[in-house]
Amino acid sequence: GEDLLDHPFDLLYQLGFKVTVNTDNRLMSDTTLSQELALLSDAFGYDLDDLEVFQLNAASAAFLPLEDREELTNAIIAGFADA
Repeated sequence: GEDLLDHPFDLLYQLGFKVTVNTDNRLMSDTTLSQELALLSDAFGYDLDDLEVFQLNAASAAFLPLEDREELTNAIIAGFADA
């Protein structure tokens, strides 16, 4: 279905998969990462701790050199600490 609750995202997250949130092609989908995270929070009741996990998962899977992934991870942790 087209309802977000029909998407397996939450099931995969609850099963321990390293899920990430992406906008795919922002020009075609007309969305932002913030909008996508808000939709997931509204649909599944995620809190900031969950959103941080999603962002850390994405950072660990990024196609970047290790040093850059570590820097990105540290920036995410610092950003959520200030939230």
